[in-house]
Amino acid sequence: MEAKNLDRSFEKIDEYWAPRVICSIEDFYLKIAKISGEFTWHTHENEDELFIIHRGQMVLEIEDEKVGLKQGDVFLVQKGKRHRPVAKEECEIILLEKKTTAHTGDVVTAHTRSIEDQLRSI
Repeated sequence: MEAKNLDRSFEKIDEYWAPRVICSIEDFYLKIAKISGEFTWHTHENEDELFIIHRGQMVLEIEDEKVGLKQGDVFLVQKGKRHRPVAKEECEIILLEKKTTAHTGDVVTAHTRSIEDQLRSI
């Protein structure tokens, strides 16, 4: 076991919208990702999704509302809520998700990453 440094881990990520697993916590994965632009509208029918903003800012569009998030903010998207993250500029996020959470939920797009891809070491 070794400690993970978030800043150094984010430095190693060179692709947007491609989460990487930092560690496993019982039935959950702690993931990090860099985002920029607009993501795909999607739903996680059976899982909540926790967003933590490490650096930058983003907007979570959730059904009929928009939630602005900045560095240090935490926001929970409840299961069954249609949503998409949007970042005008690069934003670093931390995600806490159940291991059963599909990356793009109920849709498959060019952004979709398998769990095997997310588990690759960084």
